Amino acid sequence: MADSEVLSDQEVVVIGGGLAGCECALQLAKRNVSVRLIEQRPLMSSPAHHTDGLAELVCSNSLKSLRFDSAAGLLKRELVLMGSSLMEFALSSRVQAGGALAVDREEFSQKVTEAIECNPHITLVREEATEIPQGPAVIAAGPLCSDILFEAILDAVGGQYGSFYDAAAPIVDVTTIDRNIVFAQSRYEQEGSGDYLNCPMNREQYEAFIHELVSADRVIARSFEQTDLFCACQPVEEIARTGIDSLRFGALKPVGLIDPATQKRPWAAVQLRAETSSAAAYNLVGFQTNLTWPEQRRVFRMIPGLEQAEFFRYGVMHRNSFIDSPKVLDATFAIPCTTTRFAGQITGTEGYTEAIASGLLAALNTYAQLTGASYVELPKTGAFGSLVQWATSEATDNYQPMHVNFGIFPPLEHASRRKRERYAAYATRALEDLTAYIDSRADLFSEGACAIDNTVFEHE
Repeated sequence: MADSEVLSDQEVVVIGGGLAGCECALQLAKRNVSVRLIEQRPLMSSPAHHTDGLAELVCSNSLKSLRFDSAAGLLKRELVLMGSSLMEFALSSRVQAGGALAVDREEFSQKVTEAIECNPHITLVREEATEIPQGPAVIAAGPLCSDILFEAILDAVGGQYGSFYDAAAPIVDVTTIDRNIVFAQSRYEQEGSGDYLNCPMNREQYEAFIHELVSADRVIARSFEQTDLFCACQPVEEIARTGIDSLRFGALKPVGLIDPATQKRPWAAVQLRAETSSAAAYNLVGFQTNLTWPEQRRVFRMIPGLEQAEFFRYGVMHRNSFIDSPKVLDATFAIPCTTTRFAGQITGTEGYTEAIASGLLAALNTYAQLTGASYVELPKTGAFGSLVQWATSEATDNYQPMHVNFGIFPPLEHASRRKRERYAAYATRALEDLTAYIDSRADLFSEGACAIDNTVFEHE
């Protein structure tokens, strides 16, 4: 790793104070690179943001599974191995969510903001970026970047781009939830011991709720084609529109739950997950929505136990944009033959943890470019390595946003027919290959792979 004198006259401009931009800035600063981090809030905001804090989580507060045999859980372990700063903050801001990593979004954002503001190598500038900077730069403006900047990006890449609609779920005040009806339980656990609150529905209540849900007024008053919607954040009313039982076999599935009032499994159940470490606020799991705020208040108060619910935040829907990365970026997410690199959801790598990973990767490749080292080539057997390969391969056609998933991993030589065993084998191979790669790149990782403290994954 180069010393501070080597890079004393270098400055990298990072546009965007979200997950990818903050991870990128902190990683470059660790390597003694001066960073100018540009964030447009509070000067300008977006329909999805609610604060001026850095690394604000605008949708769910969940970073998804911690399980070793899941692609999402594997990616978190990969980030720990590579020394991710934001993964450390996320784990230390954790709220109980069963086998998932959910965070207190205010605490998480505060930790990231303080780390950025206190770092002597980072200059935080609150202004709108309207053009691509000259010199080394990372564009991590997110899918909600300003129209002016996105037009500049399109001019620079000279290629096609796609767009899709994304949505966020509402958050309710825990003191307004009727605990005579709502019960605490995680699936297959004893009542009262779970990390989720559950609103049980009988068949009559469920079908009445679905009827009102699909007929309620929407902000964007049109029906959507599936290609318009990112699959992981489809509005709850759009899912309900596909069939009366769609939600009962999806977000409202009652499997593994027993209503203590009836000692039976409910017909359907709405789950609530804690938003803060104090559990003062809960979000409606799977309830991303495009309904107007008055309709959200009316329809969601039909849910048993939420009749008097007060909403800290209503759900919102917004248009996201991304570039056609396989057509316009190289394998390092850079515009070919330039020092301009991209990171985060604007590249089409969808998801919170994926955004953190892309910020880390952008920092490593930018540092390599500054020092004349070879670029990072993450093993394609890993969670993020396989996603990078998919997102930058010329063979990828009809590019759409995607999370990490085992479907894009190279196949195992001897794969078990049992899914859990097969996924565990994927994860074992991935971590072995990534550890070996990190240990071989002392120019980028001076201390080699970071040890994984398995106690942080104890709830898997």
